[in-house]
Amino acid sequence: MADKRDYYEVLGIQKGASDDEIKKAYRSMAKKYHPDLNPGNKEAEAKFKECNEAYEVLSDADKKARYDQFGHAGVDPNYAGGGGGFGGFGGFDGFDVGDIFSSFFGGGFGGSSRNPNAPQRGSDIQTNLTISFEEAAKGCKKAVDVQRIEVCSECSGSGAARGTTTQTCPDCGGRGQVTTQQRSILGVMQVQKPCPRCGGKGTIIPTPCQKCKGTGRIRRPTKIEVTIPAGIDDRQAVNIRSQGNKGVNGGPAGDLRVGINVRNHPYFERDGYNVWYETEISFAQAALGSDIIVPTLDGDVKYTVPAGTQPGSVFKLRDRGIPVLNGRGRGDQLVKVNVAVPKKLTEKQKELLRAFEEDLNPGSKTGNGSDNKGGLFGKKKK
Repeated sequence: MADKRDYYEVLGIQKGASDDEIKKAYRSMAKKYHPDLNPGNKEAEAKFKECNEAYEVLSDADKKARYDQFGHAGVDPNYAGGGGGFGGFGGFDGFDVGDIFSSFFGGGFGGSSRNPNAPQRGSDIQTNLTISFEEAAKGCKKAVDVQRIEVCSECSGSGAARGTTTQTCPDCGGRGQVTTQQRSILGVMQVQKPCPRCGGKGTIIPTPCQKCKGTGRIRRPTKIEVTIPAGIDDRQAVNIRSQGNKGVNGGPAGDLRVGINVRNHPYFERDGYNVWYETEISFAQAALGSDIIVPTLDGDVKYTVPAGTQPGSVFKLRDRGIPVLNGRGRGDQLVKVNVAVPKKLTEKQKELLRAFEEDLNPGSKTGNGSDNKGGLFGKKKK
C-alpha cells in the first residue's frame, strides 16, 4: 500500500480545500474516468476506483482529519508499517504498529469499520438544463434524462439469480467477523476483522444475478420531470430530493441537482430582477411626445413618451420585470430611449431644418460651418 498516491493529488486539489472544492473536483474526475464513458479502458477504471477511494476519505470529516494528520496509516487498516508506519515511526521487528491499534479498535485506526449491512444513502447525481429567458422568468416544467442507479428489477436487489437465495457465509457463520491471531509488543492477541469472503455481510451469493452481476443495483436511463421556479437565474440550480441514485440496504435515495443555463434574449437584458429594454424613436417623437408600443414579458404595452424627451432617458414600467425567486413581488422593466438622427436628408428637408433652427435660435447658422452656440438640443456646456 506504500505506493498509494496522495488523495489530494488524485483529485487535483490542494490540502485544505473546502468541502465544495472537494466535491466539485471529485465529480469532474469521476465523470472523466467513469467506466460507462471509457468502456474496456482498464487504466480509466483503475483511476475511477482511485477517485472514489480518495473522495470517500476526504468527504468524511473524521477520516479527513485522520488522513491529514497520519496520511494513509490513519484511514487504511491494512497500511503496512515497514515503509511508513503510523505517526512517522517504522515497523518493529516482526510486527506492525498498526496491528496494535487493530487489536484495540477492531479494524482501522480510530474506530470500527462501517457495517456493510447498515442502510446507506444513495449518492447525488447532477445534470444541466438549458432554458429560454422567458422560461426562467416565468417558471416551467421540463423533463431531463439522467443515468441513475436503481434496484435491479431481476433480483429485487438481492443480487441472487432468480429462483436462488443468498446463503450464510461458511467462513464466519453469518457473523460477518472472523477472529485471527496477531503478534504485537503485548504478545499474541486475538483480533476481529471483517470476513474476507463475505466482506462483513455474513452472507454469500452462490449464483449471482446475471443482470446486475450480483450487486443488486443497476444503472439505467431515466426521465425525470423538473419544476423550474419563476425567477431562477443563469448558473443557479434546482435540487430535487430523493431523485438521485437509490440507497443501499433500504437507505434513502440521493438527490438530483439540475444546473440551469439561461439563453440570452434578443432584446431583453436581465439586471437582478429588473429587465432592461432599449427602443428608438424619431426626433419629432422625442420633441412632440408620442405613444409607442413596448414589448414586455407579459406582452406588448402602450407607453406615452412625454414631449421633450432627451436621448438616453430611462423610463420605468413598474412590476413588469422578473418575479422574485421563492418570494413575493417582481422587479421593474427599465426602458432606455434612443433618439434616431436621420443620416440622409433631401434638400427640402435640410431647408426646413435650417428654418426650424433659425426660428428656434435666431442668428444661428447651422450647416455652414460657423460656431453654433445653440442648436436643436440646447446650448453648449461651458
